[in-house]
Amino acid sequence: MRDLYEVLGVARDASADEIKRAYRELARKHHPDANPDDPKAEERFKEISAAYDTLSDPDKRKAYDQFGASGGMGAGGFDPSAFRDFAQDRGFDISDLFGDLFGRRRGRARQRRGVDLETRVTLSFDDSLRGARVTVPVDKDVACRDCAGTGAAPGTQRVTCPDCGGAGERQVNQGFFAISEPCLRCAGQGTVVETPCPTCRGTGQQRRTKKYTVRIPAGIADGARIRVRGKGLDGEGGGPPGDLWVVVQVLPSERFARRGADIVVDVPVTFPEAALGAEIDVPTPLGERVRVKVPPGSSDGKMLRVRGHGAPVEGGDPGSLLVRLKVVVPAELSTQQAEALERYAALDGGSDPRAELFA
Repeated sequence: MRDLYEVLGVARDASADEIKRAYRELARKHHPDANPDDPKAEERFKEISAAYDTLSDPDKRKAYDQFGASGGMGAGGFDPSAFRDFAQDRGFDISDLFGDLFGRRRGRARQRRGVDLETRVTLSFDDSLRGARVTVPVDKDVACRDCAGTGAAPGTQRVTCPDCGGAGERQVNQGFFAISEPCLRCAGQGTVVETPCPTCRGTGQQRRTKKYTVRIPAGIADGARIRVRGKGLDGEGGGPPGDLWVVVQVLPSERFARRGADIVVDVPVTFPEAALGAEIDVPTPLGERVRVKVPPGSSDGKMLRVRGHGAPVEGGDPGSLLVRLKVVVPAELSTQQAEALERYAALDGGSDPRAELFA
């Protein structure tokens, strides 16, 4: 078991305010709701809470400082009777202290947040830009219809566990003190099923397909994850349910490509348009047309930016449409075209565009 001061990251002589500040900061950082993808977050949070529960209580802290550090050995050696007398004189049960350290308390069901679920949806490129509402089927365990989740056959009910008397835990002797452990027979619930429900075989759950309507925001990118709170598996012991994560797969477009919030489109231009400049019509990803000015002397691959015609951004300005010019070279020339190009080559003065390669 780790030293409680080490768990909270404070010195052994830390003040009550320093302990409280350290606890609040760590609790916010390691709370399971703030770390849905970290399976160890819950255990860290419980360890932090247990440490604070002991160190924030002056009597428990004094008992821990004197008897609980370094495996329970004080400066003068371990004295079980002194520890027991110390606790009784100050009005708290030894099991309170050690129950906190092991993450459980007598008579209190252990709460556990439900497990998160994940599913996938596929969208067309156009729908990813416009946004959509999709129905997502999810297979999950829900309360049995016939027994209402009790696990007991209709007309019967759960009964008090004979092993723990309904406490949900049992006491395990550890020499001079006892610690509590969940009852194995009832799994900490305090009740057992004598006549199991035939539908769910006593589990209290059924596998069913639930359908949820999920809003896909306009401009969502491939691989984005949408969180639907509370639609995961139910929690245990009254704990909150998990969440449903919807992973979005966007099908590629034949014409457009995403680059963050910008959208790239290749647009063919003729040699005269590239050389002399021109105004051309360009398609937008939402089915419109925009007029774009091609500067004179534009080379193949030149990128022109049209602001406001890219992917929508929730809560912000949309991206840009990036027009990539592709100079088209004709496969065949008429006699007149060939003669015109020959005259152009003669007027060019024999300049070599590859001269720098050999410099």
